[in-house]
Amino acid sequence: MGCKMAHTLEIPVALSNRHCHLSRAHVQTLFGEGHELPPQKPLSQPGQFAAEETVEVVGPRGSIPGVRVLGPPRGASQVELSLTDGYVLGVALPVRVSGDVDGTPGGHIIGPKGAVKLQQGLIVAARHIHLEPAHAAAAALVDGQRVAVRAVGKRGLIFQEVVVRISDKFKTEMHLDTDEGNAAAVRTGDLVEVVGDICTLCPEPSCSIRDDRVTSASRPYCDFSQRRYRVR
Repeated sequence: MGCKMAHTLEIPVALSNRHCHLSRAHVQTLFGEGHELPPQKPLSQPGQFAAEETVEVVGPRGSIPGVRVLGPPRGASQVELSLTDGYVLGVALPVRVSGDVDGTPGGHIIGPKGAVKLQQGLIVAARHIHLEPAHAAAAALVDGQRVAVRAVGKRGLIFQEVVVRISDKFKTEMHLDTDEGNAAAVRTGDLVEVVGDICTLCPEPSCSIRDDRVTSASRPYCDFSQRRYRVR
């Protein structure tokens, strides 16, 4: 059940503020017929850029102006927000891998030339790692795997359920949103450690679910924390 890594892997963090990806049709509606997204600055992932344009995202309770558009255009529009942004908008945002928007909440996007109503596409992006194939192979990681990542420091913590994404089009780094970055007090460029899973760090000498000790019956998480005193 545990994640067997060839060795631990240190990678840089890239913090991702709220942003949206637009389909080509929605670019035309929001910014005018024939409009192309001019790059404002390149992003760390090859071929991706922050465009000069921003939009306003509107929910049932409030709105968020100045949401940056990223390019190039995609096949379908989606808006990637933080959980805190969801409270502002009045939307219960689900955590999804980018591109997995079926059944997610929608909202309105307002631009200088028009507006669109998204039937779906408002998400909190699942925390994830972009990995170059050579780095993935060296650490024995596979695409779609979920791992744990440790951030050290005064507010250090362990991020679980981090999705591994592998492509020769990627630059190796971990993507966190601003809520997650602030929680761990990490900044873009800081290094974090991919540790495989939480069992790698567990001091428990005898374990009923860890697969290098005793095969698990079915439980995905241990009861280690349940056996400690709690203040209620």
